[in-house]
Amino acid sequence: MASSIAGSFISTRTCSLHQNRATAAISSLKSVSLPSQRMLFPSVRLQPMPQRFRVSCAAKKETVDKVCAIVRKQLALPEESPVTGESKFSQLGADSLDTVEIVMGLEEAFGISVEEESAQTIATVQDAADLIEKLVETSNA
Repeated sequence: MASSIAGSFISTRTCSLHQNRATAAISSLKSVSLPSQRMLFPSVRLQPMPQRFRVSCAAKKETVDKVCAIVRKQLALPEESPVTGESKFSQLGADSLDTVEIVMGLEEAFGISVEEESAQTIATVQDAADLIEKLVETSNA
């Protein structure tokens, strides 16, 4: 009987030790799984909180298509190369100078002016289309 009490104490102590270690290190982990005696708890996924509230609305298909055509032209991409709203300028081979030229082409095509701060937030075709629609709406109001 003494051995079963000792065994129970050791396994409880070991489980408690593992849980304490997991709790202490939880802030630096992205996924935590806490096993217990013959029982597994589901993993807990930690996700970073957004730093600010962001409202996102998708631009019209026509706007996205026109931005895709301008990006394809500015980067001298073949007509059959896939350029979609999710395409990142960097993945299409654009460097910082190319991105500036794309923004200038967009300003000319849509009759808008993009501020430098706004231009720096553009990473994808969809980002550019959303910004264009926002600026066009603001200028028409």
